[in-house]
Order: sequence, then structure tokens, then C-alpha cells
Amino acid sequence: MTRYLDPRSGRTYPLETPRWCGDDGEPLLLTDLPGIGRDDIAGGIRSIWRYAAALPFLPAKPISMGEGCTPLVELEFGGGTALLKCEWFMPTGSFKDRGASVMLSLLREQGVMAVLEDSSGNGGAAVSAYAAAGGMAATIFVPASTSPAKTVQSRASGAAITLVPGSRQDCADAAEREAEKIFYASHNWQAFFLQGTKTLAYELWEDFSFRAPDNVIVPCGAGSNVLGLYIGFSELLRAGQIAKLPRIFAAQPANCAPIARAALGLDPVEALPTIAEGTAIAKPIRTSECLRAMRESGGGAVMLSEEEIAAASLMLARRGVYVEPTCAQAAAAFEKLLATRRIAGNETTVVLLTGTGLKSTPRYAELLGVPA
Repeated sequence: MTRYLDPRSGRTYPLETPRWCGDDGEPLLLTDLPGIGRDDIAGGIRSIWRYAAALPFLPAKPISMGEGCTPLVELEFGGGTALLKCEWFMPTGSFKDRGASVMLSLLREQGVMAVLEDSSGNGGAAVSAYAAAGGMAATIFVPASTSPAKTVQSRASGAAITLVPGSRQDCADAAEREAEKIFYASHNWQAFFLQGTKTLAYELWEDFSFRAPDNVIVPCGAGSNVLGLYIGFSELLRAGQIAKLPRIFAAQPANCAPIARAALGLDPVEALPTIAEGTAIAKPIRTSECLRAMRESGGGAVMLSEEEIAAASLMLARRGVYVEPTCAQAAAAFEKLLATRRIAGNETTVVLLTGTGLKSTPRYAELLGVPA
């Protein structure tokens, strides 16, 4: 039977009892699931729930708004051809809808009706929207210094916003303390969220006529897409549906690249502000798991300068692809990997674009030198 798993100690916990961490505060995954085949896909459902058979259990009524089934667009740049996976084609404008849909559906099935999240960006927006769609109450903790514009989407969904004095880490610490009162459905902590992001692996497998691509390049903050891809493709490998894992490459801004620095054998440094703010996670909780995913897939990490990220953002925009600088760094990483011959031009490479540029209007105004 599937259980919560501490991958570092091997300790497990019953899945029937909702939890966001282990007894000693360690981050959890789930024990390995067997994966599914093409005959297990619910072809009549146009959302991530077509892969519901791959989940640890099925809710009676999933909270779904048509998330998933996102476009795969071919684009030539940087001396090669990439396949852009357009994950901003989601109800709240980012890939986090995959995780929110599955996490809240499974938690609600277990009786959780009020949830807590700490995020001023896409995570908070996704949890707020899916909680609203599922008749659940959501409380979102954000740093007090957060621009009011960043919380409007969550407020519009009916979430209660709590402003926490101090840094982003102070906000996370406050949310963990509040978890004694409200279930902490954190997109960074709760293992069911990764069960949602793993549907991306199944979707790419189906996109490529039930094969795996050669490479997937992922903008990486806390690593939920790196791990989701690794979990999903590992299931497909166990099920005999693919011959090998695709190589997973994590793209991070050099100004805040704890996972990339660890992968490249570099010493930690103090984080600095970055245009790729959605991946500016100074202390990710699953670094060792992300390193394993990159190592076992044969992938790696890429660090990008602010200039490279800005240039990639404008290059994509001028080709009609308007996305957050946070995910445009995956396109910059594609160019860098080609230039250094870590990937080849004739390989099938997916560049993951995770959020709409409509959420980054002030950033683009700065890049263009115009008023927001």
C-alpha cells in the first residue's frame, strides 16, 4: 500500500492520515507507485485527470477546471529547435494548477476543508482558486512587503490574506507554526502536490506518441517540476512504457541557485535579487532529491546571468511567446546547453514554460524602459 515516505531515513507513515511533514519536520514523498500504460488513460477527459489511474487513490469528485493538456509548440532559436511546453495555458496562468488540483482533491477526500499556504505568487493563486472551486477555505501567508498587486488574484478567489512581517523565510516559518491550527497545504511541502506535477511526465509521454523526449529543461526554484517529472517518468519506466528516463536539466538564476550550485559542486553563496523571482528560493527543502533526479536521469543544472534571462524573455516575447522571466530562463538554458554541446541539436528537447507574462508586466516595463 502507498504510504508517506521520508526518502532520507526510509521511515514511512500511513497515507490515510493527512500530513505535510514527518514527525521530526522532514519533507516527505510517497512510496513508489507502479505507473500506468496507455490503456489506463481516460481518453474522454481533457485535463490531468485523464491520468487519474496513476494517483495513489481516486477522489469521488476531483476539483478540476480543465488544467493540463497544454500546447507543445516548436520554435527554432539558439541554433536548434525546441519544443515549448506552454504550461501557462492553465486556469490561474501557471503550472501550479496541476499540483493544486490533485493536492486539494485528495485532501478534501480525506476530510480537509480548510488549508494554509505561504506564497505571494503562483502557488498562492493556484491554491486559492482550487480551494474556491472545491468549496474549501484558504488562508495565504505573504510577506508584509509584498506588492498588493501580487495578492489580488488570491483575494479575488476569496482567500484570506495574512501579511507577515519580515523576510520570505519569516513568512514560511510563521506558516509552519500556524500549521497546528490549519492544515498546511504547502506547494513546497505537501507530497500530494508532486503527484499533480508528475502528470506533466504522463502528458509529455502521450504528446510524443508514448515515448519519452531526450531532454526536458525546467525552471527550478524548490524543484516541484524537477521532482514531478522524475517521479512520473520513473513510474513509466517501471511500467515498461519507456526505455529510459529523459535527461532532466534544472535552470536557475545565478543570483539564487542553491540547487544548481550543489549540482555543479560549487560552494553556497548568499542569494541576491533576480528577475526570475519565481525561482528565487534560497533554502529549498528537497535539494538532495532534486540532485538525485538530475543525476539518475543523466541531466544536470544550468546557471543563468540576469542578462541572459532578460535576453531570453525578450527573445521569446518578440517571437509571440509572452512568459514570465522566471521560466524564460529555461530557454536561455537551452541555448547554453546547445552551445556547450551538453545536448545536441538533433535531440528532442522540451523547454518548460511555466507562467504567463501577464503576471510580469512591471518586469517587462523595466526591460523595455516604459511606464508599467
